[in-house]
Amino acid sequence: MFSISVFSQIKVLKNESLVEIGKDNSVGLYKKEDKFTINYQDLNTSNLNTIRSFSFQNLNGDVLGLYKLIMDGFVTAIPEENIILELPNDIIELHYEKNYGQQTVQFIQIINKNRKYIGKSQFLTQKQVEKVFGRTNGKYALYDRPAPGAHSNSKSGSNTASAASPSSGNGGKKSKK
Repeated sequence: MFSISVFSQIKVLKNESLVEIGKDNSVGLYKKEDKFTINYQDLNTSNLNTIRSFSFQNLNGDVLGLYKLIMDGFVTAIPEENIILELPNDIIELHYEKNYGQQTVQFIQIINKNRKYIGKSQFLTQKQVEKVFGRTNGKYALYDRPAPGAHSNSKSGSNTASAASPSSGNGGKKSKK
């Protein structure tokens, strides 16, 4: 009789896990409902076990927009400046660089929009970006579809800013004069 009252405070919650869209080494793209998350091993910390992530909603085809934006950097000459993207919680810079004669891109995350806290992913080649964004395994079809097991009747009250709004130079900030 007493054991029932002890456990009456514990509820079993439904485990809604992330669906992996694609992954290469230490960088991966995951989806939960209409929220996408990129996880990466932070090379900017002395502890190489630090995993960081940034997330955004797929409001206006932002995942595909981000993919195309990154791929455009491989087609043209290396951008002279980082491409700066503002997400709801973070600022992401796409840094292009040639490594061993091959053009690569790196995610630089300004955590909580505070330049004091910066995370850096590994450099990714064009093929690695295609793998992360699910282009090689066909999972890019999940961009606009609900993830398997996700409920279509759940309503999200969050309305976040679009992720794929590139700017360069001053990061789209207004100068105070």
